[in-house]
Amino acid sequence: MDAAMTTADAASAASAGGAAASVEERMPGPALSCPACSSPVAAGERFCEACGADLGLPAASAAGTPPPVGTDGTTCRECGGEVADDGYCTQCGARAASPRNHFTEQPAPWVAAVCDRGIRHTRNEDAVALDADPEPGSRAVLVVCDGVSSSTDSDVASLAAARAARDVLAVSDPQAMGTAATRRAASARALVVAADAANEAVIAHTTAGSASPASCTFVAAVLDGPLLVVGWVGDSRAYWLPDAGEPLLLTTDDSFAAEQIADGVRRADAESGPQAHAITRWLGSDAPDHTPRTLSLDLAVPGWVMACSDGLWNYCSEASDMAALLTRTRGTTGDDPLPLAGALVDWANAQGGQDNITVALARVGTDPRAATAQPVAATAPEPAAYREEAEPDGHVLS
Repeated sequence: MDAAMTTADAASAASAGGAAASVEERMPGPALSCPACSSPVAAGERFCEACGADLGLPAASAAGTPPPVGTDGTTCRECGGEVADDGYCTQCGARAASPRNHFTEQPAPWVAAVCDRGIRHTRNEDAVALDADPEPGSRAVLVVCDGVSSSTDSDVASLAAARAARDVLAVSDPQAMGTAATRRAASARALVVAADAANEAVIAHTTAGSASPASCTFVAAVLDGPLLVVGWVGDSRAYWLPDAGEPLLLTTDDSFAAEQIADGVRRADAESGPQAHAITRWLGSDAPDHTPRTLSLDLAVPGWVMACSDGLWNYCSEASDMAALLTRTRGTTGDDPLPLAGALVDWANAQGGQDNITVALARVGTDPRAATAQPVAATAPEPAAYREEAEPDGHVLS
């Protein structure tokens, strides 16, 4: 998620940004950038400080064929060589990519996630944590947290938050409840407890007295047989994408853009506006309200539960568009959720990779039959103050 800041910080940064732009306009020559990740580099640098790429070897990226990437931090992403204990390749000298920048989870064959730094950011502040029973369609937990870039240690805090929430939800047992209504209520309560745990984890990773305390978004989807319950704070999302029938965006962003949409502004216009990523709720020590909104859904047909960060939905917001993208991608990858999630991440990177990208998927059922699921319950929070989630453009929210 892009940088967040207070009103005073945003106003100061807007002024400073204007001054910096004036200086840049007077500077001669083109800006230099890394051919692998597009991060700014200084003239004469041998390696990119952001991704470790050898700046003397641009041909590999230009050819469109990425070099081997080690997911465990021991394989060089540039040449496939061995990475030494000091973090540099023993063959070409490139600095190894951090395992935090790209990682995967697959607790069961039917549930998986991919979390990636993207192209433009220098670190991955997204996080994901999963849990699943072995039997397909039985029980699964998907948690995605998106760290706020302007906050300190948001990458550490978001991962701690996702795992704390996952651990709470993994041991909750709404099946023990006697009726569908009590199961829904128990699942909603578990999501509130999980958000509390996630919020505490963020605070635990916040430096005391920090001027920019760690913060992140939160979305969790709990699949319990045919019952799906989701909870969220911020603008990370959950979708229900059936094989046949109406796809649904299950969450409503806690954002300025969402309020504009509610007031009648076209989604495409609101989500591309100057304050599109100003969120109104988040997790962290300065959060005005971290209680998640919740929604439950009865799933009667095969399909996909997706939880994702805005690094994906920025390029594919509408539920119908997300469903079409998923269908096209399945035509290439099949229904294994890990390569499918990876291909969706690759697609987002191909669109520009402007933000960190997380995609978590759970497969429900196997036979494509037409039907439509409808939301059956929801809760709403009290309004909260705005928070800037993008580089200021001079129009500062108060």
